[in-house]
Amino acid sequence: MQRYGEKVERHMKLFYDSLSEKDRRRYAAVEAEKLGHGGVEYVAQVMECHPSTVRQGREDIVQLPEDAAPDRVRKKGGTEKLS
Repeated sequence: MQRYGEKVERHMKLFYDSLSEKDRRRYAAVEAEKLGHGGVEYVAQVMECHPSTVRQGREDIVQLPEDAAPDRVRKKGGTEKLS
């Protein structure tokens, strides 16, 4: 697998950081797919995220153009606040 240059990596990371959580996953997945074998780990390193984030992005892309929650970044629910 060929790696990107430092300047490209820096621009990728800046762009990644400007996106919503859902779009970050999708962007990382597309970049990893372009690279093929080893791409998930490499992109996770460049984007400073977990490889499972990139893998989840792959699943998100498969669901396009249909998106169960197009305006939501996170799924409904989550943990309750403890007071």
